[in-house]
This record gives sequence, C-alpha cells and structure tokens, in this order.
Amino acid sequence: MKIAMWSGPRNLSTAMMYSFGARDDFTVMDEPFYAPFLAASGANHPMRTEILATHQTDAATVADVCARKTPTHLYMKHMPHHMLDGFPLDWAQGCVNVHLIRHPARVIASYAAKRQAPTLDDIGFVQQCRIYDQFGGVVVDSTDIRADPEGMLRRLCTAVGLPFDPAMLAWPAGPRAEDGVWAAHWYGAVHRSTGFSGTEGSLPMLETNMAELLDQALPYYRKLEAVKLR
Repeated sequence: MKIAMWSGPRNLSTAMMYSFGARDDFTVMDEPFYAPFLAASGANHPMRTEILATHQTDAATVADVCARKTPTHLYMKHMPHHMLDGFPLDWAQGCVNVHLIRHPARVIASYAAKRQAPTLDDIGFVQQCRIYDQFGGVVVDSTDIRADPEGMLRRLCTAVGLPFDPAMLAWPAGPRAEDGVWAAHWYGAVHRSTGFSGTEGSLPMLETNMAELLDQALPYYRKLEAVKLR
C-alpha cells in the first residue's frame, strides 16, 4: 500500500509521518516535492538554499520515485501547494489518498509564527480541494486526532484497509533520518514530542490583517470538513 497524505503546513503532518513511521511495516517520505516546488516557483522559503542543495529538484524524477514499488508499505507526506501546474500527478492514482485538515485559524496562527505574511497559496486549502476533487480519498481532521489519537487512528486504519498498530501512538524524541533538511526550521516541537499532544483549546484570535485570509480559506476547509471521518 502507498498512502499519499495531503496536508497544508502546521497541521500535525510531521507527527502523522512519525506515527506511521513507527510501524514496522511502513517506510516514509517527507515532502518529496518541496525542492522541485522551490526550484520552479522561486519562492523565498526559510532554508531555501540548503533545501535546493540537498534534495532532488526535478519534479519528474520525484514522481518516478513516488510511483515505484516498495518492499514495505509507503507513507508519503505531501503538501498540496507544492504541486505546481505541470508537475506529474498520475502517480497518485495508484495511492490511497488521505487528506489531513485543520481549522484555518489554527493553521494561520501557527504558520505566521514561523513565516511572516502567509497567503492563501501558502496554506494549501485551495490546492488540497483540487486534489480531493481529482482523486477523492479519506479526510481526517488533526484536531480530532489530538483529541482521541487511538480512536481516530483506528478509524483511519479501517478506512484505508490497514490493521491498527499501537506503535503508531508513540515515537522517540528527536529527529528522524527521513526528515527533510528543512526540519531544522519547522520541526522543533515535534522533535521534542514522544506522541500526539492533547486536545486543542479554543480557536486563536488572529491579527486584523489575517482576518481576510481566514475568510478566504474557510469555505475550502468546510468543504472537506463535511466529509471527514467521525
């Protein structure tokens, strides 16, 4: 089985990668299209130079890697906004596509703490809905996972046709060999974790200049929220 997990940034996506990576029957890939996205878009992201120097930048080559057979199940962490027009997506037809969502107010507040002035393109909701429209798949909300990790992971495993493995609930602190080089900037909290953190609190209050971005993102979140696992 190949799982393509589509998620915007700041959305429990790395913790989910560590969760599946804790299973003996899975290998994982961390955002393989990030470097091609940076190379093609020219986007000025943190650690851009290091990412381009360390990771494969050709989208077709990365797509071939994603399409290959593997000796174990494969979990691929993907950001939908990395898939620029012209990037191959046919490999995803052979995957179990899963969509990890989070309320955009939480995403925006967390993202803005790491990178200033996020835009709708940066947080991936529009692109995620497009990929869902193309491939369908299972939708799961990260807030629900944090509130009930075992219950929601059991539901997710059932939905994709896997047995649940209790190993998914914990992992050792620290970085992983599979981490992208960008982990040094983005993964501090998850590197300090040994499992899923607890229930999230109330929605954050956003700065006034972020209110428009929230209004733009909410319809896309609501569309996927309507079909999420419960």
